[in-house]
Amino acid sequence: MIRQFVPQEFCLKCRSCCRFKEANSVWSPCLLDEEIQGLVDRAGIPAASISADRRIQPIAGPDGGFICPFLDSGDNKCLIYDQRPFECRLYPFLINLRKGKVLLTVDLNCPYVLERMDSPEMREYIVYISSYLNSPKQLKILKDNPQIIQAYEEVREVAELRLSRDPE
Repeated sequence: MIRQFVPQEFCLKCRSCCRFKEANSVWSPCLLDEEIQGLVDRAGIPAASISADRRIQPIAGPDGGFICPFLDSGDNKCLIYDQRPFECRLYPFLINLRKGKVLLTVDLNCPYVLERMDSPEMREYIVYISSYLNSPKQLKILKDNPQIIQAYEEVREVAELRLSRDPE
């Protein structure tokens, strides 16, 4: 289980993440292969909610744009919070590919992150999450699920992961 960086109370008030400008957004969470069947079986997620490239398919939002189909826009809560995907658990941190390197980055659109960017709390969490992601078990998961390594913009690089990108 990943220790969360942003407190739940802050997230519930924010109303920024889980919302997308377009239906095919790079920000829509990608699922690990092992998460897909579990979400369909245990959470009752319709298979149509998952795209061919293993992304959660956003739906039209009540105020325009798109939202995660598992976001209750009324109270800003995740309907599958206890079973949410790896990328959702990791957020506002992201696995990013830049110039052949696999990097841990942080989303600069998260107000909590912006307030604490160079704080001791942030530095401590970066050490924790880097260590977690660089563990053999997590590196194997990342290597087996290259679809979650994306090219995000508006992020800050915080650490390099020990995952080499082998030519396929």
